[in-house]
Amino acid sequence: MYWVREGRWRAGWPPVEQACDDPNGLLAAGGDLEPATLLDAYRRGIFPWFSEGDPILWWSPQPRAVLWPQEFVPSRSLRRRLARGDYRVSFDTAFDAVVAACAAPRPGASGTWITPGMAGAYGALHRLGYAHSVEARQDGELVGGLYGVALGQVFFGESMFSRRSDASKVAFAHLVRYLLNHDCRLIDCQVSSGHLASLGAVDMPRAEFLTWLDRLARPPDPRGPWHVDDDL
Repeated sequence: MYWVREGRWRAGWPPVEQACDDPNGLLAAGGDLEPATLLDAYRRGIFPWFSEGDPILWWSPQPRAVLWPQEFVPSRSLRRRLARGDYRVSFDTAFDAVVAACAAPRPGASGTWITPGMAGAYGALHRLGYAHSVEARQDGELVGGLYGVALGQVFFGESMFSRRSDASKVAFAHLVRYLLNHDCRLIDCQVSSGHLASLGAVDMPRAEFLTWLDRLARPPDPRGPWHVDDDL
């Protein structure tokens, strides 16, 4: 196991091809969650994921789940939900609350990977203008949303939550439209799931994903805060 020394992110990462097959994508441990470390990791196709009490673990799975914004087609039921306007959607108005909601225990889950340290790290990225949230509200109550990191023309999705039917999907649909309006060409979904597949995520070989990152995750970065466009 490659061990990343704290404060030494500039010393480099191991080649992602050295990531484990089982567990899929485990690449390194240690290091820190400082903004410079996280941003450098994301540009290289690496992200942190670990449980409370564990060392920081860094991952680069094979394959990689991605979604092309221009290929997103909302389902018929989601289109009806969007047309009804059940939820009011905003950007970057409640980042910490969205992260806390994503971190809340879920039925059947024993814990969360969004530790207080992780929440603080992404809060720091938000204050620097790199991390963004999408909020869905009903009658003023936060009922769904998501957050992630934007670098160059890539949005790296981190987590989403929903307390009402389709609330996170509505937030995602607005995110996709916003990204299309602002020339974002790729959404990184990290690892496949049934929910992500229902939104249009597909698997991409890691080598191909890294090629796209090298092309798209380049400065200038779309620094925040983000605001709802008129046509959203």
